[in-house]
Amino acid sequence: MRLTTKGRFAVTAMIDLALRQEQGPVTLAGISQRQHISLSYLEQLFGKLRRHEIVESVRGPGGGYNLARRAEDVTVADIIIAVDEPLDATQCGGKGTCEGSKQRDGHCMTHELWSTLNQKMVEYLDSVSLKDLVDQQRAREAAPATVLRDRRTEAPAVEPARVVPKGPNSVFNMAGS
Repeated sequence: MRLTTKGRFAVTAMIDLALRQEQGPVTLAGISQRQHISLSYLEQLFGKLRRHEIVESVRGPGGGYNLARRAEDVTVADIIIAVDEPLDATQCGGKGTCEGSKQRDGHCMTHELWSTLNQKMVEYLDSVSLKDLVDQQRAREAAPATVLRDRRTEAPAVEPARVVPKGPNSVFNMAGS
């Protein structure tokens, strides 16, 4: 089971929006440029997010999108479910029609395992708020950058010892004779 591009892009775009909405409505064109997500794809995602009342649109000059709720009230599960991302690891989509099942209930032998994974996954994604992700991103941006030194311009700390071969069959010994 893996999260598809739709869910990952939706969460990424929402983090971008939440990081910048204090300056006013955020344009999809701006998110598109910063996150390298196509504008038409963002329009589709934000249409769904708007219908689920996660974002609100502002029309006209200076328009764009704002969060419709506080960032702490929006969970990752809300975002993923809003863009129709399936959160299901079962083979049957939870319908009990597992392929190749010989059981009377229509479930495969591992149905309960995958069904429990679904439940745990939704619980986890529902426990992570958009604010948590925004705070995490701000902390990453505030962390001091690692300074890389160009060692090619520095003098070596210790001069390496020169090794001169002195074996009996060395061509270097012939120069001394």
